[in-house]
Amino acid sequence: MKRFGTTAQRFAALAMAMGFTFAVTAPAADVEAAKALARQNNCFKCHGTDKDKDGPAFKSVAAKYKGTADAESKLTTHLTSGEMAKFPDGHSEAHKKVEPNDPAQVKNLVDWILSL
Repeated sequence: MKRFGTTAQRFAALAMAMGFTFAVTAPAADVEAAKALARQNNCFKCHGTDKDKDGPAFKSVAAKYKGTADAESKLTTHLTSGEMAKFPDGHSEAHKKVEPNDPAQVKNLVDWILSL
């Protein structure tokens, strides 16, 4: 009986199949709910979806965190802790905390930002 490829080829095929399975089953963000929460918290005052304002565009944020294992955790902390944010003119101030601090709503917002 002939086997399919080398061990490395079989492992690569299995890894690709697993990756595809997780990519297909990953939950999608509720875009309208995420945008509504962003509007409610005046996020669009400082951030555009595609365009930088006083803060980086959400697409720039997604690009910065692409491939980073702890991207969701870092962005969630940034949105909920009031940590300092740097502005183009060099000054820093506390980032406004997302309210209400409902973990499901914040996760949806973070998922949407990272999906851009």
